[in-house]
Amino acid sequence: MAGQEVLVLRTGVANLASVLAGFRRLGASPRLTEDPAEVAAATHVMVPGVGAFGAAMDRLRETGLDRAILDRVAADKPTVAICVGLQVFCEESEETPGARGLGILPVKVRRFPETVVVPQLGWNHIDADKGCRYLRSGYTYFANSYFVESVPDGWSAARAEHGVSFVAGLERGNTLVCQFHPELSGGHGLDILGAWLDATTAGG
Repeated sequence: MAGQEVLVLRTGVANLASVLAGFRRLGASPRLTEDPAEVAAATHVMVPGVGAFGAAMDRLRETGLDRAILDRVAADKPTVAICVGLQVFCEESEETPGARGLGILPVKVRRFPETVVVPQLGWNHIDADKGCRYLRSGYTYFANSYFVESVPDGWSAARAEHGVSFVAGLERGNTLVCQFHPELSGGHGLDILGAWLDATTAGG
């Protein structure tokens, strides 16, 4: 994976510095873009997180990146998304009623119940399915008020608990989406990103 270029999308709502630093620690060469043509041609793409569902989707549609992401995932080109990046893969979110997501995941994003601290900020244990190629059980860092409850057909998952059981990450083929922040999750998070890079760079 040494020197592997990863295009990181400028979504207007992301913590880009930590994402870029995480990939550099893995020996990859991350580069920012908001050009749909570059995204279509890239070998590896990340949809970063932090921010609001509606604002992220507005930006993706303004730049044409929404269609570029849809086409990449349909073609099973290596794509990773984190935090709000996972949520915009869904159909809709309680955070922004009426806003449409990408619809790659046929689920709705919901708000954590009032019985727990919201947002969830800090470390939480995730339990990965045995069939996962990239996700693995361990502690990862979360910063989220909203969650996905059910695992769509055809996806392998890792789950966590915060008042309710929720989806911590999903993977299918060369696509990996994480509710947690792997770039802020120490060695364990970098192992997950590294596993995705290694497997997809080698052709999966």
